Amino acid sequence: MRHFFLIFFLLVSFIAGAQKLTTRFEQSNSTQTPDYFEIIDWWKKLDLQSGKIKMLTMGITDAGYPLHLVVVSNNGDYNFSNIRKNNKRIILINNGIHPGEPDGIDASMLLARDIVAGKYKIPDNIVLAIIPVYNIGGCLNRSANYRVDQNGPEEFGFRGNSQNLDLNRDFIKCDSRDARAFTEIFHLTDPDVFVDNHVSNGADYQHVMTLLTTQNSKLGGTMGEYISKEFEPALYSLMKTKGFDLIPYVNSFGDTPENGWPEYWDSPRYASGYAALWHTFSFVPESHMLKPYDQRVKATYALMQSFIEFTKKNSEQIKSIRNQTKKDIETANEFPVSWSLDRSLFKEVMYKGYEAGRKPSEISGLPRLFYDRNKPFEKKVKIYNHFAPKTIIKKPKAYVIPQGWWKVIELLKLNKVQMSQLKKDTIIEAEVYRIEDYKTTPRQYEMHHLNSDVKITTSMQTIRFLKGDWYIPMNQAANRFLMETLEPQAEDSYFAWNYFDAILGQKEGYSAYVFEDIAADYLKNNTELKVKLEQRKQSDTAFAGNARAQLNFVYQNSSWYEPAHMRYPVYRILK
Repeated sequence: MRHFFLIFFLLVSFIAGAQKLTTRFEQSNSTQTPDYFEIIDWWKKLDLQSGKIKMLTMGITDAGYPLHLVVVSNNGDYNFSNIRKNNKRIILINNGIHPGEPDGIDASMLLARDIVAGKYKIPDNIVLAIIPVYNIGGCLNRSANYRVDQNGPEEFGFRGNSQNLDLNRDFIKCDSRDARAFTEIFHLTDPDVFVDNHVSNGADYQHVMTLLTTQNSKLGGTMGEYISKEFEPALYSLMKTKGFDLIPYVNSFGDTPENGWPEYWDSPRYASGYAALWHTFSFVPESHMLKPYDQRVKATYALMQSFIEFTKKNSEQIKSIRNQTKKDIETANEFPVSWSLDRSLFKEVMYKGYEAGRKPSEISGLPRLFYDRNKPFEKKVKIYNHFAPKTIIKKPKAYVIPQGWWKVIELLKLNKVQMSQLKKDTIIEAEVYRIEDYKTTPRQYEMHHLNSDVKITTSMQTIRFLKGDWYIPMNQAANRFLMETLEPQAEDSYFAWNYFDAILGQKEGYSAYVFEDIAADYLKNNTELKVKLEQRKQSDTAFAGNARAQLNFVYQNSSWYEPAHMRYPVYRILK
Protein backbone atom coordinates (compact mmCIF):
# COMPACT_ATOMS: atom_id res chain seq x y z
CA MET A 1 0.00 0.00 0.00
CA ARG A 2 2.89 2.35 0.84
CA HIS A 3 4.35 1.75 -2.65
CA PHE A 4 0.98 2.50 -4.21
CA PHE A 5 0.76 5.88 -2.46
CA LEU A 6 4.36 6.70 -3.42
CA ILE A 7 3.67 5.97 -7.09
CA PHE A 8 0.42 7.92 -6.92
CA PHE A 9 2.20 10.88 -5.30
CA LEU A 10 4.95 10.87 -7.95
CA LEU A 11 2.38 10.68 -10.76
CA VAL A 12 0.43 13.61 -9.35
CA SER A 13 3.67 15.55 -8.90
CA PHE A 14 4.69 14.92 -12.53
CA ILE A 15 1.31 16.02 -13.86
CA ALA A 16 1.28 19.12 -11.66
CA GLY A 17 4.80 20.02 -12.81
CA ALA A 18 3.82 19.61 -16.45
CA GLN A 19 0.75 21.78 -15.97
CA LYS A 20 2.94 24.52 -14.48
CA LEU A 21 5.37 24.30 -17.42
CA THR A 22 3.76 26.96 -19.59
CA THR A 23 5.11 28.25 -22.88
CA ARG A 24 5.94 31.77 -23.94
CA PHE A 25 2.99 31.48 -26.34
CA GLU A 26 0.67 31.08 -23.34
CA GLN A 27 2.46 33.59 -21.12
CA SER A 28 2.18 36.30 -23.81
CA ASN A 29 -1.52 35.76 -24.46
CA SER A 30 -0.74 34.00 -27.76
CA THR A 31 1.31 36.85 -29.24
CA GLN A 32 4.90 35.57 -28.92
CA THR A 33 7.00 32.54 -29.78
CA PRO A 34 10.16 31.45 -27.91
CA ASP A 35 13.72 31.93 -29.14
CA TYR A 36 16.00 28.99 -29.78
CA PHE A 37 17.50 28.74 -26.29
CA GLU A 38 14.06 28.98 -24.67
CA ILE A 39 12.79 26.18 -26.93
CA ILE A 40 15.57 23.77 -26.05
CA ASP A 41 15.52 24.64 -22.34
CA TRP A 42 11.73 24.12 -22.23
CA TRP A 43 11.99 20.67 -23.83
CA LYS A 44 14.79 19.66 -21.45
CA LYS A 45 12.57 20.56 -18.49
CA LEU A 46 9.68 18.52 -19.90
CA ASP A 47 12.07 15.60 -20.42
CA LEU A 48 13.11 15.78 -16.75
CA GLN A 49 9.49 15.89 -15.59
CA SER A 50 8.12 12.90 -17.49
CA GLY A 51 9.15 9.42 -18.56
CA LYS A 52 6.97 9.85 -21.65
CA ILE A 53 9.44 12.38 -23.07
CA LYS A 54 13.00 11.70 -24.22
CA MET A 55 15.09 14.42 -25.83
CA LEU A 56 17.91 13.08 -28.02
CA THR A 57 20.90 15.06 -29.31
CA MET A 58 21.47 14.40 -33.00
CA GLY A 59 23.79 15.75 -35.73
CA ILE A 60 25.43 19.17 -35.81
CA THR A 61 24.01 21.97 -37.99
CA ASP A 62 25.53 24.90 -39.87
CA ALA A 63 24.77 27.05 -36.83
CA GLY A 64 27.14 24.98 -34.70
CA TYR A 65 24.33 23.57 -32.55
CA PRO A 66 22.98 20.02 -32.81
CA LEU A 67 19.53 19.10 -33.96
CA HIS A 68 17.38 17.63 -31.22
CA LEU A 69 14.80 14.90 -31.57
CA VAL A 70 12.08 14.54 -28.94
CA VAL A 71 10.46 11.11 -28.66
CA VAL A 72 6.98 11.04 -27.10
CA SER A 73 5.43 7.70 -26.13
CA ASN A 74 3.41 6.20 -23.33
CA ASN A 75 6.08 3.68 -22.30
CA GLY A 76 9.05 6.03 -22.75
CA ASP A 77 10.80 3.77 -25.28
CA TYR A 78 13.05 5.79 -27.59
CA ASN A 79 14.85 2.87 -29.27
CA PHE A 80 13.41 2.90 -32.78
CA SER A 81 14.30 -0.73 -33.46
CA ASN A 82 12.26 -1.71 -30.42
CA ILE A 83 9.47 0.65 -31.41
CA ARG A 84 9.12 -1.05 -34.78
CA LYS A 85 9.37 -4.54 -33.24
CA ASN A 86 6.55 -3.58 -30.88
CA ASN A 87 4.36 -2.71 -33.87
CA LYS A 88 3.98 1.01 -33.22
CA ARG A 89 3.47 3.61 -35.91
CA ILE A 90 5.94 6.50 -35.99
CA ILE A 91 4.88 10.05 -36.82
CA LEU A 92 7.81 12.39 -37.50
CA ILE A 93 6.96 16.07 -36.98
CA ASN A 94 9.33 18.72 -38.30
CA ASN A 95 9.11 22.32 -37.06
CA GLY A 96 10.79 25.58 -37.95
CA ILE A 97 12.30 24.67 -41.31
CA HIS A 98 11.34 28.31 -41.93
CA PRO A 99 11.61 29.86 -38.44
CA GLY A 100 9.47 32.80 -39.49
CA GLU A 101 6.69 30.20 -39.60
CA PRO A 102 6.78 29.08 -35.94
CA ASP A 103 3.24 27.72 -35.57
CA GLY A 104 4.43 24.12 -35.34
CA ILE A 105 7.11 25.02 -32.79
CA ASP A 106 4.48 26.29 -30.35
CA ALA A 107 1.80 23.74 -31.22
CA SER A 108 4.21 20.83 -30.65
CA MET A 109 5.19 22.18 -27.24
CA LEU A 110 1.53 22.50 -26.25
CA LEU A 111 0.70 19.02 -27.55
CA ALA A 112 3.57 17.29 -25.72
CA ARG A 113 2.89 19.19 -22.50
CA ASP A 114 -0.80 18.23 -22.66
CA ILE A 115 0.16 14.58 -23.21
CA VAL A 116 2.36 14.65 -20.11
CA ALA A 117 -0.30 16.49 -18.09
CA GLY A 118 -2.97 13.98 -19.08
CA LYS A 119 -5.06 16.47 -21.03
CA TYR A 120 -4.53 14.56 -24.27
CA LYS A 121 -3.81 10.83 -24.37
CA ILE A 122 -1.36 9.58 -26.93
CA PRO A 123 -2.44 6.12 -28.13
CA ASP A 124 -0.28 3.17 -27.11
CA ASN A 125 0.37 2.27 -30.75
CA ILE A 126 1.69 5.74 -31.66
CA VAL A 127 5.14 7.25 -31.12
CA LEU A 128 5.77 10.91 -31.93
CA ALA A 129 9.25 11.96 -33.05
CA ILE A 130 9.41 15.75 -32.93
CA ILE A 131 12.16 18.03 -34.22
CA PRO A 132 11.58 21.08 -31.97
CA VAL A 133 13.24 23.48 -34.42
CA TYR A 134 15.06 22.40 -37.58
CA ASN A 135 16.55 25.62 -38.96
CA ILE A 136 18.55 26.67 -35.91
CA GLY A 137 20.56 29.33 -37.73
CA GLY A 138 17.37 30.98 -38.97
CA CYS A 139 15.83 30.74 -35.51
CA LEU A 140 18.85 32.54 -33.99
CA ASN A 141 18.52 35.29 -36.62
CA ARG A 142 15.48 36.85 -34.98
CA SER A 143 13.59 40.03 -35.86
CA ALA A 144 10.17 41.66 -35.83
CA ASN A 145 10.69 42.78 -39.44
CA TYR A 146 10.77 39.50 -41.37
CA ARG A 147 7.63 38.27 -43.18
CA VAL A 148 6.12 41.73 -43.42
CA ASP A 149 2.71 40.40 -44.52
CA GLN A 150 2.29 37.84 -41.70
CA ASN A 151 -0.10 38.44 -38.80
CA GLY A 152 2.12 37.59 -35.80
CA PRO A 153 3.79 36.55 -33.67
CA GLU A 154 5.58 39.71 -32.56
CA GLU A 155 9.08 38.45 -33.41
CA PHE A 156 10.43 35.34 -35.09
CA GLY A 157 13.32 33.84 -37.04
CA PHE A 158 14.57 34.16 -40.63
CA ARG A 159 13.85 31.90 -43.60
CA GLY A 160 17.48 31.23 -44.54
CA ASN A 161 19.79 29.06 -42.46
CA SER A 162 23.37 29.88 -41.42
CA GLN A 163 24.47 29.56 -45.08
CA ASN A 164 21.39 31.56 -46.13
CA LEU A 165 19.99 28.38 -47.67
CA ASP A 166 16.31 27.56 -47.86
CA LEU A 167 16.32 24.17 -46.16
CA ASN A 168 13.07 23.23 -47.87
CA ARG A 169 15.05 22.99 -51.11
CA ASP A 170 17.97 21.02 -49.66
CA PHE A 171 16.69 17.49 -49.11
CA ILE A 172 18.42 16.00 -52.17
CA LYS A 173 21.51 18.17 -52.63
CA CYS A 174 22.30 18.37 -48.87
CA ASP A 175 24.47 21.48 -49.04
CA SER A 176 23.79 22.09 -45.35
CA ARG A 177 24.84 20.16 -42.29
CA ASP A 178 21.25 20.69 -41.22
CA ALA A 179 19.96 18.55 -44.11
CA ARG A 180 22.54 15.85 -43.40
CA ALA A 181 21.49 15.73 -39.75
CA PHE A 182 17.83 15.57 -40.82
CA THR A 183 18.58 12.70 -43.22
CA GLU A 184 20.08 10.70 -40.36
CA ILE A 185 16.96 11.37 -38.27
CA PHE A 186 14.67 10.40 -41.13
CA HIS A 187 16.33 7.04 -41.68
CA LEU A 188 16.61 6.40 -37.95
CA THR A 189 12.87 6.89 -37.51
CA ASP A 190 11.70 5.55 -40.91
CA PRO A 191 8.42 7.38 -40.27
CA ASP A 192 5.07 5.99 -41.32
CA VAL A 193 3.73 9.54 -41.41
CA PHE A 194 5.77 12.71 -41.88
CA VAL A 195 4.43 16.19 -41.03
CA ASP A 196 6.37 19.36 -41.90
CA ASN A 197 4.64 22.38 -40.31
CA HIS A 198 4.56 25.64 -42.29
CA VAL A 199 2.70 28.94 -42.76
CA SER A 200 1.41 29.85 -46.23
CA ASN A 201 1.44 33.07 -48.20
CA GLY A 202 -0.57 34.03 -51.28
CA ALA A 203 -4.29 34.73 -51.60
CA ASP A 204 -6.61 35.86 -48.81
CA TYR A 205 -9.44 33.51 -47.82
CA GLN A 206 -11.47 32.37 -44.83
CA HIS A 207 -9.67 29.07 -44.10
CA VAL A 208 -7.24 29.03 -41.19
CA MET A 209 -5.45 25.86 -42.28
CA THR A 210 -4.51 24.43 -45.67
CA LEU A 211 -2.82 21.12 -46.39
CA LEU A 212 -0.28 20.05 -48.98
CA THR A 213 -0.46 16.28 -49.38
CA THR A 214 2.14 14.08 -51.07
CA GLN A 215 1.22 14.02 -54.75
CA ASN A 216 -0.98 10.91 -55.04
CA SER A 217 -0.12 10.03 -58.63
CA LYS A 218 3.58 10.31 -57.84
CA LEU A 219 3.29 7.99 -54.84
CA GLY A 220 1.44 5.67 -57.17
CA GLY A 221 -0.01 2.24 -56.54
CA THR A 222 -1.75 1.40 -53.29
CA MET A 223 -0.09 4.25 -51.40
CA GLY A 224 -1.31 6.83 -53.89
CA GLU A 225 -4.84 5.44 -53.78
CA TYR A 226 -4.87 5.27 -50.00
CA ILE A 227 -3.58 8.78 -49.35
CA SER A 228 -6.05 10.39 -51.77
CA LYS A 229 -9.14 8.27 -51.05
CA GLU A 230 -8.74 7.42 -47.36
CA PHE A 231 -6.08 9.35 -45.46
CA GLU A 232 -6.61 12.88 -46.78
CA PRO A 233 -10.46 12.81 -46.72
CA ALA A 234 -10.37 11.50 -43.14
CA LEU A 235 -8.16 14.41 -42.09
CA TYR A 236 -10.72 16.83 -43.54
CA SER A 237 -13.49 15.14 -41.56
CA LEU A 238 -11.49 15.09 -38.34
CA MET A 239 -10.59 18.77 -38.69
CA LYS A 240 -14.25 19.58 -39.30
CA THR A 241 -15.17 18.03 -35.95
CA LYS A 242 -12.49 20.23 -34.34
CA GLY A 243 -13.97 23.39 -35.85
CA PHE A 244 -11.67 23.91 -38.86
CA ASP A 245 -12.60 23.83 -42.54
CA LEU A 246 -9.48 22.35 -44.09
CA ILE A 247 -8.68 23.12 -47.74
CA PRO A 248 -5.89 21.90 -50.06
CA TYR A 249 -2.90 24.24 -50.10
CA VAL A 250 -4.04 27.25 -52.13
CA ASN A 251 -1.47 27.11 -54.91
CA SER A 252 -2.58 30.35 -56.53
CA PHE A 253 -0.18 33.27 -56.90
CA GLY A 254 -0.96 36.34 -58.97
CA ASP A 255 -4.40 35.01 -59.90
CA THR A 256 -7.35 34.81 -57.53
CA PRO A 257 -8.23 31.21 -56.55
CA GLU A 258 -11.97 31.07 -57.27
CA ASN A 259 -11.36 29.30 -60.59
CA GLY A 260 -9.37 26.54 -58.92
CA TRP A 261 -5.68 25.71 -59.04
CA PRO A 262 -3.20 22.91 -59.76
CA GLU A 263 -2.04 20.95 -56.76
CA TYR A 264 1.45 21.93 -55.65
CA TRP A 265 4.13 19.78 -57.26
CA ASP A 266 6.35 18.54 -54.42
CA SER A 267 9.45 17.28 -56.18
CA PRO A 268 12.13 15.53 -54.08
CA ARG A 269 13.93 18.76 -53.22
CA TYR A 270 11.05 19.49 -50.83
CA ALA A 271 10.32 17.77 -47.52
CA SER A 272 7.22 15.85 -48.62
CA GLY A 273 8.70 14.95 -52.01
CA TYR A 274 11.82 13.56 -50.35
CA ALA A 275 9.74 11.52 -47.90
CA ALA A 276 7.73 10.08 -50.81
CA LEU A 277 10.92 8.51 -52.19
CA TRP A 278 11.04 6.45 -49.00
CA HIS A 279 7.36 5.35 -49.06
CA THR A 280 6.20 7.57 -46.22
CA PHE A 281 2.78 9.25 -46.08
CA SER A 282 3.84 12.88 -45.92
CA PHE A 283 2.04 16.18 -45.46
CA VAL A 284 2.85 19.88 -45.27
CA PRO A 285 0.31 21.82 -43.15
CA GLU A 286 0.21 25.48 -44.20
CA SER A 287 -1.70 27.73 -41.82
CA HIS A 288 -2.84 31.03 -43.34
CA MET A 289 -0.43 33.92 -42.74
CA LEU A 290 -3.19 36.55 -42.32
CA LYS A 291 -5.01 34.75 -39.52
CA PRO A 292 -4.20 35.73 -35.90
CA TYR A 293 -1.37 33.73 -34.40
CA ASP A 294 -3.47 32.02 -31.76
CA GLN A 295 -5.86 30.66 -34.43
CA ARG A 296 -2.96 29.34 -36.49
CA VAL A 297 -1.33 27.56 -33.55
CA LYS A 298 -4.65 26.04 -32.48
CA ALA A 299 -5.31 24.81 -36.03
CA THR A 300 -1.81 23.28 -36.21
CA TYR A 301 -2.40 21.57 -32.85
CA ALA A 302 -5.75 20.21 -34.04
CA LEU A 303 -4.25 18.91 -37.28
CA MET A 304 -1.47 17.08 -35.43
CA GLN A 305 -4.15 15.49 -33.25
CA SER A 306 -5.94 14.46 -36.45
CA PHE A 307 -2.80 12.76 -37.78
CA ILE A 308 -2.47 10.88 -34.49
CA GLU A 309 -6.12 9.82 -34.43
CA PHE A 310 -6.20 8.57 -38.02
CA THR A 311 -2.90 6.73 -37.66
CA LYS A 312 -4.05 5.08 -34.43
CA LYS A 313 -7.27 3.83 -36.03
CA ASN A 314 -5.60 2.65 -39.25
CA SER A 315 -2.28 1.48 -37.84
CA GLU A 316 -2.27 -2.00 -39.35
CA GLN A 317 -3.39 -0.87 -42.78
CA ILE A 318 -0.70 1.83 -42.89
CA LYS A 319 1.92 -0.72 -41.90
CA SER A 320 0.72 -3.24 -44.47
CA ILE A 321 0.61 -0.72 -47.31
CA ARG A 322 4.10 0.58 -46.57
CA ASN A 323 5.60 -2.89 -46.25
CA GLN A 324 4.03 -4.06 -49.49
CA THR A 325 5.15 -0.90 -51.29
CA LYS A 326 8.75 -1.45 -50.20
CA LYS A 327 8.61 -5.01 -51.54
CA ASP A 328 7.03 -3.85 -54.80
CA ILE A 329 9.70 -1.18 -55.26
CA GLU A 330 12.43 -3.81 -54.91
CA THR A 331 11.07 -5.76 -57.89
CA ALA A 332 9.57 -2.97 -60.05
CA ASN A 333 11.08 -2.88 -63.55
CA GLU A 334 10.51 0.76 -64.45
CA PHE A 335 10.10 4.11 -62.75
CA PRO A 336 8.70 7.47 -63.87
CA VAL A 337 11.22 10.29 -63.34
CA SER A 338 9.39 13.28 -64.81
CA TRP A 339 5.74 14.29 -64.84
CA SER A 340 3.23 16.64 -66.43
CA LEU A 341 -0.03 18.05 -65.08
CA ASP A 342 -3.15 16.41 -66.52
CA ARG A 343 -5.92 19.06 -66.50
CA SER A 344 -8.54 16.58 -67.65
CA LEU A 345 -8.63 15.14 -64.11
CA PHE A 346 -9.56 17.06 -60.99
CA LYS A 347 -11.45 16.97 -57.70
CA GLU A 348 -13.87 19.57 -56.42
CA VAL A 349 -13.69 21.13 -52.95
CA MET A 350 -15.67 23.81 -51.14
CA TYR A 351 -13.57 26.96 -51.11
CA LYS A 352 -14.40 29.80 -48.70
CA GLY A 353 -12.92 32.97 -50.09
CA TYR A 354 -13.31 36.71 -50.24
CA GLU A 355 -14.29 38.63 -53.35
CA ALA A 356 -11.30 40.12 -55.11
CA GLY A 357 -11.20 43.38 -56.96
CA ARG A 358 -8.95 46.10 -58.36
CA LYS A 359 -8.45 49.63 -57.13
CA PRO A 360 -5.85 52.35 -57.79
CA SER A 361 -2.57 51.80 -55.97
CA GLU A 362 -1.53 54.58 -53.58
CA ILE A 363 2.06 53.81 -54.63
CA SER A 364 1.83 53.73 -58.41
CA GLY A 365 -1.68 54.93 -59.18
CA LEU A 366 -2.12 51.79 -61.27
CA PRO A 367 -4.69 49.04 -60.59
CA ARG A 368 -3.78 46.71 -57.70
CA LEU A 369 -5.34 43.54 -56.31
CA PHE A 370 -7.27 43.59 -53.04
CA TYR A 371 -9.63 41.24 -51.19
CA ASP A 372 -12.84 42.54 -49.63
CA ARG A 373 -13.42 40.75 -46.32
CA ASN A 374 -16.89 42.24 -46.18
CA LYS A 375 -17.77 40.03 -49.15
CA PRO A 376 -17.13 36.40 -48.18
CA PHE A 377 -18.33 33.64 -50.48
CA GLU A 378 -18.41 29.86 -50.72
CA LYS A 379 -17.88 28.10 -54.02
CA LYS A 380 -16.89 24.67 -55.28
CA VAL A 381 -13.57 24.89 -57.11
CA LYS A 382 -11.52 22.45 -59.15
CA ILE A 383 -8.22 21.16 -57.81
CA TYR A 384 -6.13 19.64 -60.59
CA ASN A 385 -4.38 16.90 -58.67
CA HIS A 386 -3.22 14.37 -61.25
CA PHE A 387 0.26 14.35 -62.77
CA ALA A 388 0.91 11.86 -65.57
CA PRO A 389 4.32 10.22 -66.05
CA LYS A 390 6.24 11.94 -68.83
CA THR A 391 9.53 10.06 -68.78
CA ILE A 392 9.63 6.41 -67.69
CA ILE A 393 12.97 4.63 -67.35
CA LYS A 394 13.66 0.93 -66.96
CA LYS A 395 15.81 0.20 -63.97
CA PRO A 396 19.16 -1.50 -64.51
CA LYS A 397 20.32 -4.55 -62.61
CA ALA A 398 22.80 -2.26 -60.86
CA TYR A 399 24.66 1.03 -61.14
CA VAL A 400 28.41 1.43 -60.90
CA ILE A 401 29.87 4.78 -59.84
CA PRO A 402 33.62 5.38 -59.94
CA GLN A 403 34.97 6.21 -56.49
CA GLY A 404 36.24 9.60 -57.65
CA TRP A 405 32.68 10.91 -57.44
CA TRP A 406 32.86 10.66 -53.65
CA LYS A 407 30.45 13.55 -52.98
CA VAL A 408 27.64 11.52 -54.52
CA ILE A 409 28.80 8.36 -52.76
CA GLU A 410 28.66 10.20 -49.42
CA LEU A 411 25.03 11.20 -50.06
CA LEU A 412 24.10 7.63 -50.95
CA LYS A 413 25.72 6.37 -47.75
CA LEU A 414 23.90 9.05 -45.77
CA ASN A 415 20.64 7.69 -47.18
CA LYS A 416 21.49 4.13 -46.12
CA VAL A 417 21.75 2.85 -49.70
CA GLN A 418 23.03 -0.73 -49.91
CA MET A 419 26.20 -0.85 -52.00
CA SER A 420 29.65 -2.42 -52.05
CA GLN A 421 33.09 -1.69 -53.47
CA LEU A 422 34.67 -3.74 -56.23
CA LYS A 423 37.40 -5.92 -54.76
CA LYS A 424 39.63 -5.74 -57.85
CA ASP A 425 39.92 -3.96 -61.19
CA THR A 426 37.08 -5.33 -63.31
CA ILE A 427 35.97 -5.02 -66.93
CA ILE A 428 32.17 -4.82 -67.23
CA GLU A 429 29.86 -4.25 -70.18
CA ALA A 430 27.66 -1.30 -69.24
CA GLU A 431 25.05 0.97 -70.73
CA VAL A 432 26.57 4.42 -71.00
CA TYR A 433 24.76 7.75 -71.27
CA ARG A 434 26.12 10.66 -73.26
CA ILE A 435 24.72 14.08 -72.46
CA GLU A 436 23.77 15.50 -75.86
CA ASP A 437 21.97 18.62 -74.68
CA TYR A 438 20.66 20.31 -71.54
CA LYS A 439 19.54 23.68 -70.27
CA THR A 440 20.90 25.43 -67.23
CA THR A 441 19.57 28.39 -65.26
CA PRO A 442 21.36 31.69 -65.95
CA ARG A 443 21.13 32.71 -62.30
CA GLN A 444 21.95 30.72 -59.18
CA TYR A 445 19.26 28.87 -57.30
CA GLU A 446 20.20 27.80 -53.78
CA MET A 447 23.93 27.87 -54.65
CA HIS A 448 23.43 25.91 -57.88
CA HIS A 449 22.60 26.44 -61.55
CA LEU A 450 20.00 23.77 -62.16
CA ASN A 451 20.34 21.55 -65.22
CA SER A 452 17.11 20.53 -66.93
CA ASP A 453 15.60 19.32 -70.23
CA VAL A 454 18.39 16.77 -70.45
CA LYS A 455 18.78 14.91 -73.75
CA ILE A 456 20.83 11.73 -73.79
CA THR A 457 21.99 9.01 -76.14
CA THR A 458 22.89 5.53 -74.97
CA SER A 459 25.42 2.94 -76.03
CA MET A 460 26.81 -0.32 -74.73
CA GLN A 461 30.50 -0.05 -73.87
CA THR A 462 33.12 -2.17 -72.18
CA ILE A 463 34.31 -0.16 -69.19
CA ARG A 464 37.32 -0.88 -67.00
CA PHE A 465 36.36 -0.17 -63.40
CA LEU A 466 38.92 0.07 -60.63
CA LYS A 467 39.17 -1.63 -57.29
CA GLY A 468 37.14 0.49 -54.87
CA ASP A 469 34.52 1.68 -57.37
CA TRP A 470 30.97 1.35 -56.05
CA TYR A 471 28.48 -1.30 -57.16
CA ILE A 472 24.84 -0.46 -56.30
CA PRO A 473 22.33 -3.30 -56.75
CA MET A 474 18.79 -2.34 -57.74
CA ASN A 475 16.93 -4.82 -55.55
CA GLN A 476 16.36 -2.65 -52.47
CA ALA A 477 13.79 -0.36 -50.90
CA ALA A 478 15.99 2.58 -51.99
CA ASN A 479 15.28 1.87 -55.69
CA ARG A 480 12.94 4.82 -56.05
CA PHE A 481 15.43 7.18 -54.44
CA LEU A 482 18.24 5.83 -56.63
CA MET A 483 16.31 6.23 -59.88
CA GLU A 484 15.35 9.82 -59.08
CA THR A 485 18.85 10.84 -58.03
CA LEU A 486 21.05 8.88 -60.46
CA GLU A 487 19.04 9.15 -63.69
CA PRO A 488 20.11 12.51 -65.23
CA GLN A 489 16.68 13.21 -66.73
CA ALA A 490 15.02 13.25 -63.29
CA GLU A 491 13.99 16.68 -62.05
CA ASP A 492 16.04 16.59 -58.85
CA SER A 493 18.79 14.21 -59.88
CA TYR A 494 22.35 14.75 -58.78
CA PHE A 495 23.05 15.75 -62.38
CA ALA A 496 20.34 18.42 -62.14
CA TRP A 497 22.04 19.74 -58.97
CA ASN A 498 25.47 19.98 -60.68
CA TYR A 499 27.23 17.11 -58.93
CA PHE A 500 28.48 15.85 -62.30
CA ASP A 501 29.10 19.18 -64.06
CA ALA A 502 32.82 18.45 -64.44
CA ILE A 503 32.01 16.15 -67.37
CA LEU A 504 30.46 19.07 -69.25
CA GLY A 505 33.80 20.77 -69.73
CA GLN A 506 36.33 19.43 -72.22
CA LYS A 507 39.76 19.00 -70.59
CA GLU A 508 42.00 18.17 -73.57
CA GLY A 509 42.35 20.32 -76.69
CA TYR A 510 44.68 21.19 -79.55
CA SER A 511 46.48 24.01 -81.29
CA ALA A 512 44.56 24.55 -84.51
CA TYR A 513 47.57 25.28 -86.69
CA VAL A 514 49.21 21.99 -85.59
CA PHE A 515 46.09 19.87 -85.74
CA GLU A 516 45.24 21.08 -89.26
CA ASP A 517 47.94 18.84 -90.75
CA ILE A 518 47.18 15.96 -88.38
CA ALA A 519 43.47 16.14 -89.22
CA ALA A 520 44.15 16.23 -92.97
CA ASP A 521 46.20 13.05 -92.76
CA TYR A 522 43.57 11.46 -90.53
CA LEU A 523 40.82 12.12 -93.11
CA LYS A 524 42.91 10.52 -95.90
CA ASN A 525 42.85 7.28 -93.93
CA ASN A 526 39.24 7.59 -92.68
CA THR A 527 37.06 7.99 -95.73
CA GLU A 528 33.86 7.33 -93.71
CA LEU A 529 34.54 10.37 -91.53
CA LYS A 530 35.42 12.45 -94.61
CA VAL A 531 32.01 11.59 -96.11
CA LYS A 532 30.28 12.64 -92.84
CA LEU A 533 32.17 15.93 -92.90
CA GLU A 534 31.12 16.67 -96.47
CA GLN A 535 27.49 15.77 -95.75
CA ARG A 536 27.48 18.09 -92.75
CA LYS A 537 28.90 20.96 -94.85
CA GLN A 538 26.20 20.47 -97.47
CA SER A 539 23.34 20.38 -94.94
CA ASP A 540 24.56 23.19 -92.63
CA THR A 541 25.60 26.44 -94.31
CA ALA A 542 26.82 27.99 -91.04
CA PHE A 543 29.01 24.95 -90.44
CA ALA A 544 30.29 25.10 -94.03
CA GLY A 545 31.53 28.64 -93.46
CA ASN A 546 33.20 27.92 -90.09
CA ALA A 547 36.70 26.47 -90.41
CA ARG A 548 37.16 26.00 -86.64
CA ALA A 549 33.84 24.11 -86.35
CA GLN A 550 34.89 21.74 -89.15
CA LEU A 551 38.27 21.12 -87.54
CA ASN A 552 36.58 20.45 -84.21
CA PHE A 553 34.16 18.04 -85.95
CA VAL A 554 37.11 15.99 -87.10
CA TYR A 555 38.68 16.10 -83.64
CA GLN A 556 35.52 15.02 -81.84
CA ASN A 557 35.10 12.10 -84.21
CA SER A 558 38.69 10.95 -83.85
CA SER A 559 40.53 8.69 -81.41
CA TRP A 560 42.14 11.77 -79.82
CA TYR A 561 38.86 13.05 -78.44
CA GLU A 562 38.58 12.37 -74.69
CA PRO A 563 35.90 9.80 -73.86
CA ALA A 564 35.05 11.47 -70.52
CA HIS A 565 33.66 14.63 -72.13
CA MET A 566 29.84 14.53 -71.80
CA ARG A 567 29.95 10.88 -70.74
CA TYR A 568 27.75 10.50 -67.69
CA PRO A 569 29.82 8.73 -65.00
CA VAL A 570 27.01 6.59 -63.57
CA TYR A 571 27.04 3.33 -65.46
CA ARG A 572 24.05 1.04 -65.87
CA ILE A 573 24.67 -2.72 -65.60
CA LEU A 574 21.89 -4.49 -67.48
CA LYS A 575 22.75 -8.14 -66.88
